[in-house]
Parts: sequence; structure tokens; C-alpha cells
Amino acid sequence: MFRWLFLFIIIAIVEIYSFQAIRTISKSRVVLSVYLIVSISVIIFIFYQFSKFDRSVGQTQMSLFTLGLLLLVLVPKIIMTLFMFLEDVFRIFSGIITHFMGDNDSGNFLPNRRKFISQMALAIAAIPFTSLLYGMTKGKYNYKVIKQTLFFSDLPDDFDGFTITQISDVHSGSFDNPEKIQYAVDLINQHKTDLMLFTGDIVNTHATEMHPWIETFNKIDNHQYGKFAVLGNHDYGEYVTWSSQAAKDENFEAIKKVYGDIGFDLLLNQNKKIKKGSSEIAIVGVENWGKNFKQAGDLNKASEGLSNEDFKILMSHDPSHWEYEVKNHDKNFQLTLSGHTHGLQFGIEIPGIIRWSPVQYVYKQWAGLYENLGRYIYVNRGFGFHAYPGRVGIWPEITVFELKKAEKVA
Repeated sequence: MFRWLFLFIIIAIVEIYSFQAIRTISKSRVVLSVYLIVSISVIIFIFYQFSKFDRSVGQTQMSLFTLGLLLLVLVPKIIMTLFMFLEDVFRIFSGIITHFMGDNDSGNFLPNRRKFISQMALAIAAIPFTSLLYGMTKGKYNYKVIKQTLFFSDLPDDFDGFTITQISDVHSGSFDNPEKIQYAVDLINQHKTDLMLFTGDIVNTHATEMHPWIETFNKIDNHQYGKFAVLGNHDYGEYVTWSSQAAKDENFEAIKKVYGDIGFDLLLNQNKKIKKGSSEIAIVGVENWGKNFKQAGDLNKASEGLSNEDFKILMSHDPSHWEYEVKNHDKNFQLTLSGHTHGLQFGIEIPGIIRWSPVQYVYKQWAGLYENLGRYIYVNRGFGFHAYPGRVGIWPEITVFELKKAEKVA
């Protein structure tokens, strides 16, 4: 109850200040009335949908839309509120000064609001509004193929030039556009790599979320050296309330089966060796292990039978696993592939200039390539989306790697 009251107070403050900005710019009763009607209607709709949220069902298309709508209206209004609040601070200090100086001909303690400040607030607030709107309508399916060449001195000779495609964080329960998903699958197939790896989170919660998409994902071409996958934190069904442990367990088994239904070999704390010519490399797959998330991954079990000298590609959904266990592990995991962060689905990326997202303050490795003592992790930005039904600046990713034998990463 307190949480709802707190949220209501915050929204009320934001709405009052936002209305002040609109009223300063326009005196038209029609404009102000329309603004109030739309704002109140949106608030009622959002509160109503949140009140209907069913934890036994979890995220739905409607809850996705509702959260997107909340961000779409709230973030710009928070920016407007900040401008108006700072103007109020200035007006109060100005009023105090003029009061004690006796230089107040208008008779009002507070100076009038300045139209320029409200116009500037509205103009700046339009930036996140249009960005979030684009993210919800176009950005969430703005797939990017990122090519990454990795160099290793201990790569077996026969694997020099070996190619790998990685996807991660499909979150199929969020999809709403079959044509866009087919387009992404076509992008995967265009590159005809040797190996395909999927680093977890096939659904948001329920195995049934993937059922409408099985036929589409089955169109991913067979790869000469196989298609392997691991589980992500969402694949364990831990973010909803289940009627019984048996129902949760049944869903978990169904999710594991879904990976097989789309042609992926699911590695559950296991490793598989693939052979090319007279050489071998090991594909190691751990269950989810994350700082402050489920820790079902067992790195020692997954790497049984492997030596330090074996070249190993580790699939581990959560990059915090690399930070806390993998990067200094005695077994020497040369390359780790992860996902999980989605790059928060929001940020700024201009290659060679800037790469920023708020998620970097939580995860040291959140997008792209990182290195420690010659061991590397690549964090995929994710194929799908979750919670916020869009992407702004951090686009959905298909990664294509080429492994090369050389002394350093270029």
C-alpha cells in the first residue's frame, strides 16, 4: 500500500509541474483541457493495468505495452519537472532578494514563470519521448550483425579461420512481429558460419511462449559443427508464482525440450569436443550462474575431462560469472560468450567514440569484447527484448566471430 501511495505522490508532482510548463506556453483552454484529459486517462490506464498484473502469468503483451507507455510519458515529464523545479528555486531566491531590497513593483513575491524555460523544457523532453517511441516501434527489431575477429596464440591450426554465430536472450514471449523475426533468421543464415551458439533466455517464463516461433527458428540452417545452447536465468521460471513445485518443474523440462525442438544441443554443465582435421576444441556449457541471480552453473563439472591446454569456448549466460569465477580459473577458458545484460536496451553507441549505458554501473562487462590476461569475454547485446518493449541506441544483435591464430587480439 505504501509503495502505491509513494508512486501516486511522485506521479502527482510530475503531473503538476508538467502542466505548469504547458500552461506557461499555451493559454488555450482547448489545449490545456486536451492535455489534462489525455494525461489523466493514461494514468488511470497504467494504474489499472498494474493492478491487474498476475504473478502467476508473468509478463504479457499488455504488461509490456503498459510499461512502455509508462516510460514514454513519465521520462519526458520528469525532465520537464526538473526544469520547472529549478526555475521555482530561482524564483524563490529572486523573490527573497527583491522582498528584502524593497524592489518589487508587481506586488507578487514570486516572479512569473518564463515562457522560454518552459519551451526549453518541452524541447529537451521531446528527445527521450521520440527516442522511446522509436525504440518501441522500430528499434526493437533493428537487428545489427556485429563481426568480431579474435586472435589466439594457442588456437589449434586447423581452426584458424573458424567462424561462429552467437545469439542470446531471445525472450520469445515478447515478440509481436513474425516478419521481423523471419528477417533476423535470414540474417543469421546469410553468414553460413561453421558453428552456432545460443547463450540462453529462450523465453520470459513459460515454455509455451516459444511454441508460435518454433517453425521460424527451425529455419536456422544446420551448421557443419553443430548448434549448441545453454540456459539463461529466465529459463528457470523463477519470476512468477507457480501453483505448485510440480508445475514449475514441468515448465522447466518443457523449456529444455524447446531448445531441442529448434535444433540446438543444450549443454547442462557439460562439454562437447568438435573436431576439424586433426585438431579439437571444446564447447563448454554451464547452467546459469549470476551474481545476485540463480547459480546453477558448475564450472568444474562442465569442464570435466578438459586440460589447461585444450582450447575452450565457454558459454555462460551471465557475464558476472566471468568476473567472479571464470577469468582467473585454473582451467584457462580462452573465450567466454555471454549475454544477459541486453545493454539495458538503452544507451549510446558510436563505434570508436562512445559506448555508454546505465547498465555499466552494474556490470563491468556489459556489451562487446573484454580481456583479462589473454582471456576474453564477449557479451552479446541480445536478440530480443524484455520489460521495456523496445530498444534505444543498443540494438538487437547477431554476432559473427572469426577465430584466427596469432599472438594478440586486433
